[in-house]
Amino acid sequence: MSITVFLRDNAPYLTAGALLTFLSSFGQTFFISIFAGEIMEAFSLTHGQWGLIYGIGTFSSAAIMVWAGGLTDRYRVRGLAPVILVMLALACLAMALNPVWWGLFFVIFALRFAGQGMTSHIAIVAMSRWFIATRGRALATATLGFAVGEALLPLLFVALMVVIDWRVLWVVAAIISLLGIVPLLRLLRLERTPASLAHTDQSLGMGGAHWTRNQALRHFLFWFMVPALLGPSAFSTAFFFHQVHFADLKGITHVELVAMYPFFTLVSIGAMIASGWALDRFGTPPFIPYFQIPMIVGFVIFAYAAGPIGLLAGLFFMGLTTGFNTTIPAAFWAEFYGTAYIGSIKAMATAVMVLGSAIGPGVTGVLIDLGMGLETQYILVGGYFIIATVMMMIGVTRARPALAVAA
Repeated sequence: MSITVFLRDNAPYLTAGALLTFLSSFGQTFFISIFAGEIMEAFSLTHGQWGLIYGIGTFSSAAIMVWAGGLTDRYRVRGLAPVILVMLALACLAMALNPVWWGLFFVIFALRFAGQGMTSHIAIVAMSRWFIATRGRALATATLGFAVGEALLPLLFVALMVVIDWRVLWVVAAIISLLGIVPLLRLLRLERTPASLAHTDQSLGMGGAHWTRNQALRHFLFWFMVPALLGPSAFSTAFFFHQVHFADLKGITHVELVAMYPFFTLVSIGAMIASGWALDRFGTPPFIPYFQIPMIVGFVIFAYAAGPIGLLAGLFFMGLTTGFNTTIPAAFWAEFYGTAYIGSIKAMATAVMVLGSAIGPGVTGVLIDLGMGLETQYILVGGYFIIATVMMMIGVTRARPALAVAA
């Protein structure tokens, strides 16, 4: 099937997925961290205190995701997504109206759960379930919403903060979240239900079986993948979370750093498209063990880079793994564990990733307060990704023979 025919025949589903991934931006770190300086000033917080609040709120959302993520196995996107988008809008309003520092715990929890957690989870699970032979292309297309959000929203909202109070901008985010419900419902008028697909259009996993969440948790491969799930979420989140501080360290303005993000986004889009095509052609086993190697290079560059060219080089390598990370892991869970219970299994993986996004800002913020600079930390981050890569190589090599039974 040509890409033109694929896009034409599946436009409503793909557009709905892209819309959801875009709207998840309002709960993503790259968006929330735009307001880090204003939030810390308004509530008199240090880097460590703000990071701790962010980490606790995010950790709480990860815990709830373990249960809530399984709802995608029971309810249609058309019914579940609008409820989550209303929750996201209310969370944005809460950020705008919150008067006390301790209220940030609840605000961050709601933003991370509804935005980064459930909105993106619904989109990824839907693509993994609705598409089998073209799953890679579907994931690459739908996750373009992430890239569009990363490219446009930081530049737009940083520029608007010059003339509009930051709290008003959160009201704008709430309005956009609510407006997204209307086109979503129109796009999914003919949506199929998970129940109707369970016995007719599901792909099998290892051993030719439909794996449940409990079975997946008892299998060694899941635990070999945990460091790789934590890593990109933890340290990409930390990078964007401390972007204002990082810009100061490198001697550039925040706006100058943000202006480099479209380049990062273009690289991640290219990586998404290339990996989507490769996944449909070759499957996930040849790629999953190695997709985080560019992150090693990127963070080492961030540690030593002293000018715009060096920072762009770091963003290039981080963009590669970011693009790969939106397609390869999602396809991996479906290919290795099947799609009958993909919502519950992916919920565990999403919870681990959300947990990583709680750990990253919290740990790095505390270390900054204790005197360990970000540049030193980023060298250690590179070492972490080496360990995660080795563990993926071992786990996938041991598990790969079981895929032959499913085939």
